[in-house]
Amino acid sequence: MSPLSAPPPFRNPLAEQRADPHITRHADGRYHFTASVPSYDRIVLRSSRTLAGLASAEESVVWTRHASGDMGAHIWAPELHRADGAWYIHFAAAPADDVWRIRMWVLESTHPDPHRGAWIEKGRIVTAWDTFSLDAHTFTHRGDRYLAWAQHEPGTDSGTAIFLSRMADPWTLTGPQVRLSAPEYAWERVGFAVNEGPAVLRRNGRVFMTYSASATDANYCMGLLTADDTSDLMDPASWVKSPEPVFAGCAEAGQYGPGHNSFTVAEDGRTDVLVYHARPYERIEGDPLRDPNRHTRVQPFGWRADGTPDFGTPVRT
Repeated sequence: MSPLSAPPPFRNPLAEQRADPHITRHADGRYHFTASVPSYDRIVLRSSRTLAGLASAEESVVWTRHASGDMGAHIWAPELHRADGAWYIHFAAAPADDVWRIRMWVLESTHPDPHRGAWIEKGRIVTAWDTFSLDAHTFTHRGDRYLAWAQHEPGTDSGTAIFLSRMADPWTLTGPQVRLSAPEYAWERVGFAVNEGPAVLRRNGRVFMTYSASATDANYCMGLLTADDTSDLMDPASWVKSPEPVFAGCAEAGQYGPGHNSFTVAEDGRTDVLVYHARPYERIEGDPLRDPNRHTRVQPFGWRADGTPDFGTPVRT
């Protein structure tokens, strides 16, 4: 029985009312989980020796929004990463008096335990344009550190597209910033023309980058970009975009709008795990961003014979 047909070994949802989930497994085997909270006012962190243990792990508030000025509203999509001997949290925030002027920011802690150390504000990630930007995702490949993120490009009708740049350090971009994907297909433009939430996975001689598309309601879904492991990742021509969503809502499973994913591995170190949020109902009253019930979910996924990921469909609650 394949991992996609076997009963999922995880509790789902793993964490209720936690959107834009990010789970990383540290070198010591501990899992660290952070996500957006419905009030969009703080950054929380859970840690556990097991993936399942994150469901009941004590949650720490490691940082709270400013009462005024920068980083005062819309605290969105935090990601925790280890780099250069320190912990970093990349997240989005807006000024308290201009709540849609969303930009990307970075926190740093040099303490070995991300729950206990003081978090220092390293500042804003400065991009080529001072426009709406969010969902910073950092990764290393062949000795270089990169940042993938979503941003509005001036002069386009897209809400956000996916961009890539090399980094001088975990809070500074260097060199050119290139667009890898803009919302061009109909399934990327339902409600809003959006590509956002990039996440990188490297397997089978290729670099895979998932992203999320359309409005954050039941139409939200995941797309996929693929590049050869040896190619120049900064060349947009190196990336091939899948013409159809690779993960979408499933009425049979009762899960809608899956997306803003990350990747981790199970305790065996071999089983790949998809981390994402979804809602257990299709209809939403009012603004989807004000509906709190995007729940964090986890499920194993497999690989096709051609070496590409097979995410399947959302599992049942």
